[in-house]
Amino acid sequence: MEWYHYLNGFLAGAFLSNSVPHFVKGICGDKFPTPFAKPHGKRLSSPTLNVAWALLNMVIAYLFFRFSRLSLQHNLSLITFFAGFATLSLISSKGFASKHKE
Repeated sequence: MEWYHYLNGFLAGAFLSNSVPHFVKGICGDKFPTPFAKPHGKRLSSPTLNVAWALLNMVIAYLFFRFSRLSLQHNLSLITFFAGFATLSLISSKGFASKHKE
């Protein structure tokens, strides 16, 4: 595998991770921050916008996944995918921790 396959796997995990909170909050009918709120990422967006943002993130994750050549037989590619998922999950947990403090 080439280096860019690993990068695509990392980004697939990151975009998939980002889709989860937006999708869950959106389908539960809760407002949640998106990049489209003003100020950026601080204010809460509508549930519908969150679902749309989550679906876009899922499509982007799928595209990165397709070009990553992830394989169950290739452990390093799976580790890279999980690292992308874990990295953005941890960053998001810190970033969204302050959303209720407005």
